[in-house]
Amino acid sequence: MIAPNSPLIDKIIDNALAEDLGPGDLTTETLIDQSAKGKARLVPREEMVLAGIEIFGRVFSRLDPDIALERNFRDGDVVPAGRDIGVVEGSLRAILSAERTALNFLQHLSGIATLTKRYVEKAGPSQVRVIDTRKTTPGLRILEKYAVRAGGGHNHRLGLFDGVLIKDNHIAAAGSISKAVEKIRANVPHTVKIQVEVDDLRGLEEAMRVGVDAVLLDNMSIDEMKEAVSVAGGRALLEASGGITLETIGEVAQTGVDLISVGALTHSARSVDISLEIIEK
Repeated sequence: MIAPNSPLIDKIIDNALAEDLGPGDLTTETLIDQSAKGKARLVPREEMVLAGIEIFGRVFSRLDPDIALERNFRDGDVVPAGRDIGVVEGSLRAILSAERTALNFLQHLSGIATLTKRYVEKAGPSQVRVIDTRKTTPGLRILEKYAVRAGGGHNHRLGLFDGVLIKDNHIAAAGSISKAVEKIRANVPHTVKIQVEVDDLRGLEEAMRVGVDAVLLDNMSIDEMKEAVSVAGGRALLEASGGITLETIGEVAQTGVDLISVGALTHSARSVDISLEIIEK
């Protein structure tokens, strides 16, 4: 779960606020008295999976720590169109000045969660896990990967530092899968799992011979994936990857692979439509 008061999250929020506010909100600071209080209701205009409600509230508190957010839903909940997600109450200046930044986070993260849920549902009742990739918005990865989890998906590695994935260019530089694995194994802790990317069955067979923990099947056909599952025989986790869509994920899931990675979860999710409406006194 997100720790909304962690220094990293605060830095992301502060950068976003600084981008929008600059030296000050000319409109709000001219129109609204500093002592004015207000309320605003948070309303989705479409059915959505909520993600980032703590971040949404944290944006306001960075401008005024006394602002309160009353929540009717939690992250991961499906929210019907028109149902109030919650109510923000406190400094009217802070509400109006932080509105767009707070909504940008919530709409974007909820869009990722909503799309992820669709992929998970299309994958069907199989045991396969739908996972994300590193194709994230620079600076927002920790939030976007959280949103994937809120939508029922799972995370691949957070970055290059927390897992070994030997890709095609690594293999080309090392000379072969075997040579790459041998060098990695000699230089990383034994607790680190090793994954190798392959694009054909010959590469998979070599990866099996050197005993890797997981194999990424890159852009393989359905028939090739089925054969890969047979060749691996449960000796390594198999991850299907490459151009997988809502229309194809169900068939991919039925091949027997363990994981399906979908870059679109983070790089192509549409922001959902949510409004923040001032409640008239």
